[in-house]
Amino acid sequence: MNVQHFEKDFHYTDREFLVIARKIGKLATYCKRVKDEASSIRIDAERRSTKKDRDQIKVSVTLDLPGKMLRAESRRPDVVEAVDRCIEKLEPQVKKYKERTLLPRSR
Repeated sequence: MNVQHFEKDFHYTDREFLVIARKIGKLATYCKRVKDEASSIRIDAERRSTKKDRDQIKVSVTLDLPGKMLRAESRRPDVVEAVDRCIEKLEPQVKKYKERTLLPRSR
């Protein structure tokens, strides 16, 4: 599993980085293909100047699996909250991907 972090206009603290890494690693428990070397996870986080304080941090998580690309995006005041929401959005997608790849195709 290849994990890439991209930050724009801010930097993770050490604590935030560890929490995010743990949460991203949790995705691997849902499907073995997430751990595969052919898969990659890209986390893009940026601070934006917005009128609403709750939308300042925008995080998008892209999970590139063999044969499928899954994506989630969230806007929150804190980067950990945004990543947590992205994980919540990706969990059902990963479960659905797992079910489809394990089922034999009938012809």
